[in-house]
Amino acid sequence: MLSYQHAFHAGNPADLHKHFVLAGLLSQLTRKPRPISYMETHAGRGLYDLSAPEAQKTGEAALGIARVTLPDGPYAQALATTRAQHGENTYPGSPLIAQTLLRDADQLHLMELHPAEHAALRRNLMGANTHIHHRSGPEGVLALSPPKPRRGLVLVDPSYEVKTEYESTAAFARALVAKWPEALVLIWYPLLPDNRHQPLIKGTQMLRPLRHEVAFDQKDGRGMMGSGLLLLNPPHGIGQVFDAVVPACTGVLRSAA
Repeated sequence: MLSYQHAFHAGNPADLHKHFVLAGLLSQLTRKPRPISYMETHAGRGLYDLSAPEAQKTGEAALGIARVTLPDGPYAQALATTRAQHGENTYPGSPLIAQTLLRDADQLHLMELHPAEHAALRRNLMGANTHIHHRSGPEGVLALSPPKPRRGLVLVDPSYEVKTEYESTAAFARALVAKWPEALVLIWYPLLPDNRHQPLIKGTQMLRPLRHEVAFDQKDGRGMMGSGLLLLNPPHGIGQVFDAVVPACTGVLRSAA
């Protein structure tokens, strides 16, 4: 589906959950000198203006990033760097968070199929180590796997506008791990009242992912009631990244357990 545009939702509570963990994982991966590869299946435009009409129409950032004071750490660093370069009302999407935290030797491969979002992504994220692809995310990531360097992380972040995306995302994850066994794979999914994410959970169960879910207040009493993440191939000790999310986002996120 090409109707979804993240500009309406940037900086919302689900972004806090996803981006805090992503930044923490990248920080862990870059502690060793060996370079890594970073890929995304649904990159979006990478940089968002929270004062733009799209963000103002939904007001979702006011329920998320505007309500927290982040502690020092990689997520706060990426946000501060973005605002120093682009203005106080901006917010970094996951591609810009990754580009900000990664090193020159690391490689970024970003997939975006939406024509307007792809064009904006090309404008917003220029860099010798950043490769932007106008193609289907799962297809593109599988075609490039395993990349060089082979150490790396893949963010899988569909819109789930179509219910079958939960099953297809699980199938993609299984195929990706089979083709690129070393990859850390971070999968985001929404928590909705009808529990429609269950096919994704069941479809990845054999891969034994680390699972983390948070709850937050629903906008107007409708829609997402929380956010979930699955991490495939989690390295030892990585759980501390997940444990830090709720304390860092007090007042917005709470444990879903």
